[in-house]
Amino acid sequence: MKIIAVGMNYATHNKEMHHPLHTTEPAIFMKADSVLKNGKPFFLPDFSSDIQYETEVVIRICRLGKSISERFAYRYYDEVTAGIDFTARDLQTRLRDSGLPWELSKAFDSSAAVGTFIPLAEAGRIGSLTFHLDINGQTVQQGRTADMIFTVDSIIARVSRYFTLRTGDLIFTGTPAGVGTVHVGDRLQGYLGDRMLLDFYVR
Repeated sequence: MKIIAVGMNYATHNKEMHHPLHTTEPAIFMKADSVLKNGKPFFLPDFSSDIQYETEVVIRICRLGKSISERFAYRYYDEVTAGIDFTARDLQTRLRDSGLPWELSKAFDSSAAVGTFIPLAEAGRIGSLTFHLDINGQTVQQGRTADMIFTVDSIIARVSRYFTLRTGDLIFTGTPAGVGTVHVGDRLQGYLGDRMLLDFYVR
């Protein structure tokens, strides 16, 4: 299983991170075998003092595909959930400033939290989903897939030029504004619409 993620896919997040508001190509990166699921706790690693949440819509690939046309991309996913792309922000900043790759800050163990997948038919149209994250009962981040710079179908078309997509692969589609730091004891609950699909603690 591959975990493919898209960076800088919401203008509001780009603004808060001081990136260009819009980009001409999606920023694609990979996360290692780093899935956190089934409500297991997330343990803060010892190499960072600023682990931040980035709430995202996550799709699961349902069939084998390579060099997929954007107009046929919808055939390659049928389940969706809420997820969190954990980022060691202090480490990411140091690596970027040094001109080094920043996978260490994005692909560490348990950095890809995923909720319960539901059929897309239940969730709604992929281009009009709403999602949000609550921490300790307070909403801290919310977004709409309608605000994506690059649609899910265009992401699939782009990614499949370089990687063969296989059943079970996951794609994190980007985060809106509102990212922040997590702390020991926090309870994170991720929603698609009004449906809670992700629920775990930080330890």
